[in-house]
Amino acid sequence: MTLYRKKKHPIENILYGLIIFAGCFCAALLAGIIVYVAINGLASITPEFLTTVKSPIAGTFGILGYLVNTLYIIIITILISTPIGIGAAVYLTEYAKPGKIVRIIEFAAETLAGIPSIIFGLFGMVFFGTVCRLGYSVICGALTLTIMVLPIIIRTTQEALKTVPESYRSGAIGMGAEKWHVIRTIVLPCALPGIITSVILAIGRIVGESAALLFTAGSSYLLPKAAGILSHIFESGGTVTIGLYLEMAEGNTKNAFGMALVLIVLVLIINSITKAIAGRMMKKQQSSD
Repeated sequence: MTLYRKKKHPIENILYGLIIFAGCFCAALLAGIIVYVAINGLASITPEFLTTVKSPIAGTFGILGYLVNTLYIIIITILISTPIGIGAAVYLTEYAKPGKIVRIIEFAAETLAGIPSIIFGLFGMVFFGTVCRLGYSVICGALTLTIMVLPIIIRTTQEALKTVPESYRSGAIGMGAEKWHVIRTIVLPCALPGIITSVILAIGRIVGESAALLFTAGSSYLLPKAAGILSHIFESGGTVTIGLYLEMAEGNTKNAFGMALVLIVLVLIINSITKAIAGRMMKKQQSSD
């Protein structure tokens, strides 16, 4: 008997089997959901479904307006929340001294992550919609979702930064590098996979949100005017999840499953693009090193 061929304890074998079962069960559950949605929604996916908007007069149904509004909210929310979340995580991990203030901030972030989205919607409607006079608009919904996803980005980025070995920091500082230079050139590139994961999780939360957006972004399915692409952020705009909810409420399950399938494909595409960009950035960083 050697260290390399150590006999496994029966309990260890049982736990190992349970871990494999849990992994296979999660994978099978995800595959089952995707297959079920695809079977029920694939018949609804037509060129007209993807390239037109809903028209009660003509009796047609399309989700292009919902898709455009979803992309608007995703892009605006990520552009606002990502720098703030990463900056907060860098401060808490690299600059702030461990103590009561840091614990309070981390507790506040964890508490925000557990608040029901409907409460965020009520807050966004009152503060951004009424006090800031944004009304039902894309920007109002994006600002509300920014508050919702900040805890995800902050906490996930914090854990990614903590995985960077302390020897990297001390070695670079010992060679005369400034702290910000070390963070920018060593710590952040090493933590990039975790940071990208936080962004992907945030996108998933944004795409799947509906309750908060009902109170803030509204449910309009119209496309932005060509001359007012930027001004559209101040207009009402329902996302695909809002449209899905409304269609199910009206009993149009065929359209709802079609929109659900589009949502799944949209999330997969965005995640693939995000990971591809992260991979290219990491390769570029490694080549420069």
